Amino acid sequence: MKKDNIKSSRMENNNMHLISKDNPGVYLPPPLIYVLFFFLSVLLQRKLPIPFTWHDTLLAEIVGWGFIVLYLIFFLPAVRQFILSKNTLVTIRPANALQKSGIYSVSRNPMYLSLLFLYSGIAMFKGNPWTMIEIPLLMATIQGYVIKKEEQYLLRRFNVEFEEYMKNVRRWI
Repeated sequence: MKKDNIKSSRMENNNMHLISKDNPGVYLPPPLIYVLFFFLSVLLQRKLPIPFTWHDTLLAEIVGWGFIVLYLIFFLPAVRQFILSKNTLVTIRPANALQKSGIYSVSRNPMYLSLLFLYSGIAMFKGNPWTMIEIPLLMATIQGYVIKKEEQYLLRRFNVEFEEYMKNVRRWI
């Protein structure tokens, strides 16, 4: 009987060790992906310019500031919640807790959504149509490379709790 307990304890320790080493496996920081897309849009505008003149209008400025406000509304509470829960923002480290309340009850990915708002706001100010044209590809990249990996990891880490959360809260908004 004692031998079984020792064997069971070793298996638990090994499993805990595997869990603590497990992570989403997203090696390119997501904010860097947004920056790379932005610089790609600048390069495309230089090589294949698309005329775009309405960025100097009051409407473009209002829309741009609207996106910046949305960025702050989603980003600040999301980061605050991560800090308070002592969770990691680094996508190659294991999660300490599953974020489900506050801004995370509105979106499963408020930080990525906020970065999309920031990207869009800057696009309004810069007046580069390529920046806006790239948005579907940027979202597909974030969803395919980052979010899918994170979701697979969170399913391994939090199992039924994350499944329930996925049923109740949308991926983006």
